[in-house]
Amino acid sequence: MEKIKKRWDISQNWQLLFPFLGVLLTILTAYLIARRFLHWFGLNNTSFEWVFTLGIGAILYFGMLRFFLWCFEKLKTKWPVEERWEMIAIFIVFAITGSISGKLAGPFTEFLGLKQGEVSGWIFWTARILLIFPIYQILLVFFGWIFGQFAFFWNFEKKMLKRMGLGFLIP
Repeated sequence: MEKIKKRWDISQNWQLLFPFLGVLLTILTAYLIARRFLHWFGLNNTSFEWVFTLGIGAILYFGMLRFFLWCFEKLKTKWPVEERWEMIAIFIVFAITGSISGKLAGPFTEFLGLKQGEVSGWIFWTARILLIFPIYQILLVFFGWIFGQFAFFWNFEKKMLKRMGLGFLIP
């Protein structure tokens, strides 16, 4: 445990939540992707189902873990964070925000009367992608606040909007 605390600059026990949550979410993601592959290859309900799922899931987990650690090394000089565990929190916020904004865009497009199959695919997907953007911006700051990284995400948000020429939207 002391090795984990030292590696991630953890000074208080509650901060251990982020490395464990990061590992848990990475395992879950690897498992869900492996299940998608399982169905894609038509191996569900066969004798190979669990061997395939666990094998591919383990490969994906270690691949994603190496990728995330590589990203941490590349971003530690670019992101103004004091402790390494904060980078895990930031990655978790990006993952949750992206997933939820993509899921919420569906009901919003239906609310606007744009249903897939009833309107042109160009109109449906353009509207859905355009709806994802403001949903994402709001959720990014909200989940950043929940995970204790409000200042990072508020500055990130302001910087992104200014680069897009939408700086007039922020005070």
